[in-house]
Amino acid sequence: MDTEEHIDLAFYRPIGFMWARIAARLGITPNAITIASIFLGIGAGVMFYYRDMWINIAGMLLLILANSFDSADGQLARITHQYSRLGRILDGLSGDFWFASVYIAIILRENLTVPVFSEHPWILWGIALLAGACHAKQASMADYYRQFHLYFLKGEEGSELDNADDLRRQLKESGVTWKSNFWKCLTMRIYLNYTIQQEASTPAMQDMRRELSRRYPDGKIPMKFREEFRRLSLPLMKYTNILTFNWRTIGLFITLFIGQPWLYFIYELTILNVILAYMMYRHERLCKLLTIRLKEGEY
Repeated sequence: MDTEEHIDLAFYRPIGFMWARIAARLGITPNAITIASIFLGIGAGVMFYYRDMWINIAGMLLLILANSFDSADGQLARITHQYSRLGRILDGLSGDFWFASVYIAIILRENLTVPVFSEHPWILWGIALLAGACHAKQASMADYYRQFHLYFLKGEEGSELDNADDLRRQLKESGVTWKSNFWKCLTMRIYLNYTIQQEASTPAMQDMRRELSRRYPDGKIPMKFREEFRRLSLPLMKYTNILTFNWRTIGLFITLFIGQPWLYFIYELTILNVILAYMMYRHERLCKLLTIRLKEGEY
């Protein structure tokens, strides 16, 4: 309840649970559901290429269906106890495939129909590439802060929080090489780089994690500290929710309805980036505060 977005709770989770129960009866795996969502999301993006509003609406419905499948895969994994890091990686990549399709469709559409972009197609490609980089950063940090919050709220079992050192060690101990298993090595490397970038963006958080590891090597962090972290972190969860799927697609759908989908890139570059910067500033500040209190022996 701390980290779930209201639209997810009211709409996507119930529908996803229905898909998960059907898939469990049919013996369909969570990864298969994720892969199906990828194809649905790509199909939605293709439909945004056309200027016909009814085709665009069909694309919106497909994207909603894709996200309901994305909600289903995690619930199915919990129902059937089929957890895997590959599943988490695929789950994260699915949204990237959806929005890559959306981006390309919008670029091709606007470069064909908007005079300034028709004359200078590189302008929109440049804007879209920059927006895509910002999109990836926004989604990555929102996911990281939510997992960090869940770690203190529910412990390791209730969170998917990782750290780069553990991932490097696991990769080395697994013995997986590019030659022996190219695809597994690729996904593990992608996830490792993803985690490295998250940690590099949160120096104060990493200082706090190191201080906690030094003081509590057994992982038994005092409840007083956990409760204080939750109190300070909880107000920031609304910003992580804005930076995930629902409010992002609301912005996308509005730009499609007004016939100016290129404005979606501006939405990501301005409003969502301001929210990202504020969220990161607030979170780093609370981590610095708690690290100081740890060093002063308050916990």
